[in-house]
Amino acid sequence: MKLVKKLEKDFSFWFLLTASLAFFFLRLPSLFEPYWYGDEGIYQALGILINSGESLYSGAWDNKPPLLYALYAIFNSDQFAIRTLSLLFGMASIWLLYLTARKLFPNNKYASIIPTIVFVFAFGTRLIEGNIANAENFMILPILISAYLIVCGVTLKKALQFKTYFLAGFLLSIAFMTKIVAIFDFLAFSTFILINLDKSYKEKIKTKLIPFFLGFILPVILTTGYYYLTNNFKDYMDAFVFSNIGYVDYRNNFIIPQGLLYLKALILLGVVIAVFKHRLSLNNGLIFVIIWLAFSLFNTFFSQRDYTHYVIMTLPAFCLLIGAVIENKNYRNYLLVILVLSFIVITYTFDFKGRFEKYYGNFISYSLGNKDTDSYYAFFDRNTPRDYEIARFIKENTNEDEDVFIWGNNAQVYKLTEKKPIVRYTVAYHITGFTQGIKDMTNAINSKKPKFIIIMPEPGNFPLPLNDYSERIDIQGAKVYEKVL
Repeated sequence: MKLVKKLEKDFSFWFLLTASLAFFFLRLPSLFEPYWYGDEGIYQALGILINSGESLYSGAWDNKPPLLYALYAIFNSDQFAIRTLSLLFGMASIWLLYLTARKLFPNNKYASIIPTIVFVFAFGTRLIEGNIANAENFMILPILISAYLIVCGVTLKKALQFKTYFLAGFLLSIAFMTKIVAIFDFLAFSTFILINLDKSYKEKIKTKLIPFFLGFILPVILTTGYYYLTNNFKDYMDAFVFSNIGYVDYRNNFIIPQGLLYLKALILLGVVIAVFKHRLSLNNGLIFVIIWLAFSLFNTFFSQRDYTHYVIMTLPAFCLLIGAVIENKNYRNYLLVILVLSFIVITYTFDFKGRFEKYYGNFISYSLGNKDTDSYYAFFDRNTPRDYEIARFIKENTNEDEDVFIWGNNAQVYKLTEKKPIVRYTVAYHITGFTQGIKDMTNAINSKKPKFIIIMPEPGNFPLPLNDYSERIDIQGAKVYEKVL
């Protein structure tokens, strides 16, 4: 009863409850979207392969660390279930962002309220693809818990510091094992530990940085050891490390190869040096927020790809910067310049047009019966109604033990039909992107002899002859070939 009475008078509790409820309703339409998003389709297909007994990477391939695929496998690649989990992660992230802001900015309640409201709106809507169950959606919670522990660790007693920083590193490693870009959050927090105003460098390294590093590296070592012992090390490293190198090459050339990347790294280094030089006139809250935002922006623009969900990685630090602007009068003008410049760079690079009003308008119109199912599906991708028609045809014309092969980039059709992919590469651009891809596909078709080969128009010509197959039906441009008995 005492707890209930205390909560009744607690503003933070009611604010967070209201914020969580608002977030829930903003995310609610995402639970009723069709299977349409290409990346989710790959994760769903890999979940099917893993649950059928295939080993990740050697038998089910994509270029991210294993935890995201494990989540999809655990939830049987069910989009409603996995997006519900993403929603719950998002709601928990709201609480952690608010608590972190309260810890960083204790003198002005609006410095934690307003950043939280911005976070709820930006992450709850489709604005930065919060509706998609992508890696970033699941990384954000362990990163925010780690951030909160790092902030709290500044004032903790020595006896608690080792456990706190070890746990912070461990949680950050969980994010890293979901997608490797969490390495930038690790570098940001490590930098903060080194240059904050607490203790000597020797003491900070011993009591904070070392346990933080140990917590981070432990899951990486255990996971790598597992793939080494199961004779899957090469495929694991190819997916985890080497396949991601190509992301750096994308649009980063400027005067010299990777010139733009070097320029961004120099800017990041300049920010770190500037904060270090002025650290004695800054408080720990400002140091933390500026350092984290600098690394987060570097993360978001690391590969120069304009995928909107990359902005999720900058969102927490950006929201906390809003709190810093509100609380810190002495540096408000400087912080406001950083905030505005960050906002301009993000909005200039990424396209947010129609992502709010059109998205909810589509959902409301469909819910009220003013839009048919095909039109509702086509809002997300014009090819989505075709995918559902293909899935309907396959389900009606195959038995449970009969295989199909899809030459396309819409792996979600495997989930729609509950068919297991016959090769570890679940989309055409993975098959064509690797030297062994065509050979692996050829061997799989020859050995599995799928009843249907579905050739989508988008990836281009099918690279193999179809001597044993005849065209059965054309579904909105997708040609379905049937095995000749």
